[in-house]
Amino acid sequence: MRFLLDTCAFIWLAMPQDKLSPLACELLDEAGHEWFLSDVSQWEVVMKHSSGKLPLPGDAREWLPSQLEFHRLERLRLESDAIYRSGELPRVHPDPFDRLIAAQAITHGMTILSPDTPLSMLGASRMW
Repeated sequence: MRFLLDTCAFIWLAMPQDKLSPLACELLDEAGHEWFLSDVSQWEVVMKHSSGKLPLPGDAREWLPSQLEFHRLERLRLESDAIYRSGELPRVHPDPFDRLIAAQAITHGMTILSPDTPLSMLGASRMW
């Protein structure tokens, strides 16, 4: 399966806080899955870190790429199709980061690993 980590799932993976669900831990440990982190999540981490809402163990510019490499995550670039699709999704959840992540998952046929139920309401496949 191809999975797209939601921002919070990525943070909990990179800075363990015992918040990943048992199913999420099982999926992350299973061989054969492809794992992605969106540019949108990287942007969200950078914005939260720069505002003081998300302390990181280092500079975001260095920490994020090192975590992608360490956890063997592929970078999912934000493309125009997902931007347009994010505006076409149901108006049930206004968060722009979540709307873009859901649109990317739908566009690329991925399942989002996330505890956030609004992502499912946007039409994305989600597991937790």
